[in-house]
Amino acid sequence: MAKTDLFTTNGFEPFKPVWWARNTHIHTIVASQFTKVQKPPHERIEIPTPDEDFLEIDVCEVSSDQPVVALFHGLEGSTDRHYIANLMDVLKDAGFSSVALNFRGCGSRLNDQPRFYHSGATDDYRTFFEWIRQRFPKKEIYAVGYSLGANALVKYLGEEGSGSLVKRAVAVSPPYDLKEGSLRMQKGINKLYEKQFLITLTEKLEQKRQVFPDMPVFEGDTIYTFDDQVTAALHGFSGAEDYYYKCSSRHFYGEVRTDLLIIHSQQDTLCPIEFAPQKTLSENRAIQTLFTEEGGHVGFLSSPSGWLYRVILNWFGLAKNDAPH
Repeated sequence: MAKTDLFTTNGFEPFKPVWWARNTHIHTIVASQFTKVQKPPHERIEIPTPDEDFLEIDVCEVSSDQPVVALFHGLEGSTDRHYIANLMDVLKDAGFSSVALNFRGCGSRLNDQPRFYHSGATDDYRTFFEWIRQRFPKKEIYAVGYSLGANALVKYLGEEGSGSLVKRAVAVSPPYDLKEGSLRMQKGINKLYEKQFLITLTEKLEQKRQVFPDMPVFEGDTIYTFDDQVTAALHGFSGAEDYYYKCSSRHFYGEVRTDLLIIHSQQDTLCPIEFAPQKTLSENRAIQTLFTEEGGHVGFLSSPSGWLYRVILNWFGLAKNDAPH
């Protein structure tokens, strides 16, 4: 399918990049490294998991009838990343409560079990959503996932189908095929992103080894090798190929019954849109796509600023032309 055939606004505000954001890497890097973070007042708490571990979450509660929005960050991110923190602030101003999840090992301290998190860890999503349902029994649950967090969100929605606790969702820059995305990380400028991810992943692995001497050994320099030697071993997969196949979001879109908006740049080099299951996406009436011609990976430097947040609010039924950020 030709690139221009993918582009559609589906009634949403068109994405207009700032004039100086000339390529996808500017959108990705500038948004990631230089965006001002404005996180609203919140409560940080820990909730238990069935395997005697914990999930660290940030709760921003608003007294209103609006839904509560669950937020999921990307690979080696946290609830302090700009796209989570600033969205929490935008949601608060719009009357939405929000609850943001730090994946295991991504919060203020390492988790208690040998396992970490991965692109398909929907067991933690179920624990998290059930906690939200009990904390906010009168509110509907909406959700927004970014990158790895979007992949696992789609997997959860597909696994649960019509039984999902989530009533409306957004997936921003999701990886459709984890293997292809991992291999693409080894090419060109993407190697810089890969190197940065591996620095923190290996640091955490060695910290865990101080408590669990039998942690897997990582001998390599790519995300693929890390997933093959470490992620798969810690989470019950036979290797990277098995992990990628079983957890890639492309296998789950067909079973999604929750209203889902997918926001993705056609220039995204970390999660290439060419691997999106276009036929499945177009045939599922619960899914709408907003594939922009420009932009980066979880980075959309717009004029006026705040395009991504305005689109999310629009999808959540509260379009505001003056949405902040």
